[in-house]
Amino acid sequence: MKRNRVPAPVSTADDGSPTATGWLLRGKDGRLTAYAATDGGVLRWTETRPAGPEWSGPELLATAAGLEPYLSIAQGADGYVHLFGVRKTAQGGGEIRTDVMHAIQYQTGRPVKDWQPLGTPYPNDWKLAGQIGRPVSAVDGAGNVHVFVRNVGGGVCARSQAATGAWGPWADLKGSGAHGTLAAAASGGGRTEIVAPAREGVMRWVQDGNKAVFTRETDIPAQVQDGTVSALATGEDRVTFLWRDDKAAEVHAWRQDGVPEPLGGDTGTGPLALLRASVDGHDCTLMAHRDADGRPALAAYPTEDESAGAVWTGTGEVCVGAPALCADANGRVVLAAIAPDGGLRITRQKTNESGLAMEAWTRV
Repeated sequence: MKRNRVPAPVSTADDGSPTATGWLLRGKDGRLTAYAATDGGVLRWTETRPAGPEWSGPELLATAAGLEPYLSIAQGADGYVHLFGVRKTAQGGGEIRTDVMHAIQYQTGRPVKDWQPLGTPYPNDWKLAGQIGRPVSAVDGAGNVHVFVRNVGGGVCARSQAATGAWGPWADLKGSGAHGTLAAAASGGGRTEIVAPAREGVMRWVQDGNKAVFTRETDIPAQVQDGTVSALATGEDRVTFLWRDDKAAEVHAWRQDGVPEPLGGDTGTGPLALLRASVDGHDCTLMAHRDADGRPALAAYPTEDESAGAVWTGTGEVCVGAPALCADANGRVVLAAIAPDGGLRITRQKTNESGLAMEAWTRV
């Protein structure tokens, strides 16, 4: 009955790219929450107790007229979940106002605070504002929240919220030639890094301590397939970025002072879901994507040891958008996907087998 009263998830945009990544999170109380974009709001499923198996939802929340079906999701050490989207509203005379929007969920399963408009880097030019890229976000180690957009000149602009709750102005991080979707993440020590695929490589910025200041670093010599960059903290002061090569579509991993390392997965599409977890006592990086046949596929390799390689294994049924990964309250790996009918599908790591064996998929 509940499902009949809410709209369906919108898992892919008009250009075929996922409307949300990193959409499965664990709260302070240990319960998992899954989020999905939909027209004019957000859908949410929530575990009824830590480690499941029962869930509530989907429920429609954070509704706003003109809100586009897209989500960037970031979570800080305090467990707060920050949702970012884009709202477009008619102003009369043919003008369309564009706003980057921000909302917060303070506790698992609790209401989401009303959306707050953050404007754009172009407050006085609605036509330029309508051309910004999709926002991406991250929370640093001091609890500062950062949102980034590709600007009209092909550079990157950022706006940051201090831990006190005050938002600073939009800042131009410079750069040019960026295209497609940005990616950002905080390292284990909390320093945020951001990359922007561009015509001549991948532009990169690194946060100056816990300040809302980002320094342009040397570009990464790689050509990246649009919309495929993901990021994961793999060390106290290191973020590993993974993407698909523009020509072969093979997954590559890169981090500071290194070179892009291949990890296979060339039959997959879109960005990767990433999770750092222990597998048989080994620190591993887990990857999931939507394979060429439309099914989720999973792989793992020793964290920061790409030379060990990764073997990709398909699982489950056809899904839409991008899959998601998280560890539940018992430390079990959870892989989630949205089915074509809009239903949430879940599989958990088996407890009675070694390696990364997963249980049968269940519908929430």
